[in-house]
Amino acid sequence: MTPYRPKSEFLTVLIERGFLADCTDLQGLDDALLAGVVPAYIGYDATAKSLHVGHLLNIMLLRWFQKTGHKPITLMGGGTTKVGDPSFRSEERPLLDAAAIDANIAGMQSVFAKYLRYDDSADGAIMLNNAEWLDGLNYLDFLRDVGRHFSVNRMLSFESVKSRLDREQSLSFLEFNYMILQAYDFVEIHRRHGCLLQMGGSDQWGNIVNGIDLARRMAEAEIFGLTTPLLTTSDGRKMGKSAGGAVWLNPEMLSPYEFWQFWRNTTDADVGRFLKLYTELPVAECDRLGALEGSEINAAKVILANEVTTLCHSAEAAAAAEATARAVFEQGGTGEELPTLALSADDLGAGLSMAQLFVRAGLAKSGKDAKRLIAEGGARANDAPVTDAGQMIGAGELAQPLKLTAGKKRHALVTLAG
Repeated sequence: MTPYRPKSEFLTVLIERGFLADCTDLQGLDDALLAGVVPAYIGYDATAKSLHVGHLLNIMLLRWFQKTGHKPITLMGGGTTKVGDPSFRSEERPLLDAAAIDANIAGMQSVFAKYLRYDDSADGAIMLNNAEWLDGLNYLDFLRDVGRHFSVNRMLSFESVKSRLDREQSLSFLEFNYMILQAYDFVEIHRRHGCLLQMGGSDQWGNIVNGIDLARRMAEAEIFGLTTPLLTTSDGRKMGKSAGGAVWLNPEMLSPYEFWQFWRNTTDADVGRFLKLYTELPVAECDRLGALEGSEINAAKVILANEVTTLCHSAEAAAAAEATARAVFEQGGTGEELPTLALSADDLGAGLSMAQLFVRAGLAKSGKDAKRLIAEGGARANDAPVTDAGQMIGAGELAQPLKLTAGKKRHALVTLAG
């Protein structure tokens, strides 16, 4: 059977660039996109003060949605964060209070503003918070009006729930309600803003389908769902994770240099795919760059790092990161933009060991990890091998910045605070 070839610009871009995993009705959605401006939303629970690289695929999806003439809606989960999404998790999320949720939402808003245009125009993005309608729900009314549309048998069959139960891991009644609340979000956003489409990662397919079914039952609405693939790198790692932890999008939580370096370190096999997903370079150029080999692929990685960092932080931040990388890797310098650990005299006390410095600088997860790094020859200080994990560093050794290196690609500066 010949696959359906969409006519709308948005779906054409999605397929060409590798964003599309599944759609509930591709032709129906294509027709709606051709008929006029379509509002669509993606939901984000406020579980941290920043979004991370794992969210970036769907942020780029919203950006393309707006660039092709449609209206993106970013839904903040001020209400659902109080419950916690159990999808494919082994245990219940820690519950946050209202103040922590509000602080996290504020941190996430600053990221969206870099990728989307929020205004009152037809395709201007809007930001909503589901606490607006979830916080005031009457439980008995909600059970009667919404809960009656859900089959527990069907809810138990969803892979995100089934996998948890198959492993005999606890699933609280609180978490079990999450999928009902998320489905209800779609109903409310459709009622309030005419939203026709919910998008998300493949792990949200069951929740999205629930929302479509509920909207059809409660509002007789013809609405759609679309998912993106869950990405792993070519060597099998979850996208968005580095040796140092999550790759955050807020500069307060990860420096632009470290963000740039994450993309510069992309595996050769992933360069072309990531250029199509995370930049706005033409597809043909992404394919050309991704096909380079040997030393030439490194130039493509610099382009990838610069393009992604420009979108997230600014062209100036990307240029500064590239200049720092050249100083560190090609000219043997320290580079002023490296992540910096500033230690006061009180911090140093009688001195800190090399192992402690590597942990404090974020280059090792624990003292044991630092000692292993040093024992295996992977630690350097000012480009000289570190051989003694117990070597003490005091204020005298920090009269000039001390550059620490873990492996070949991770660096930090240690300085004496004024």
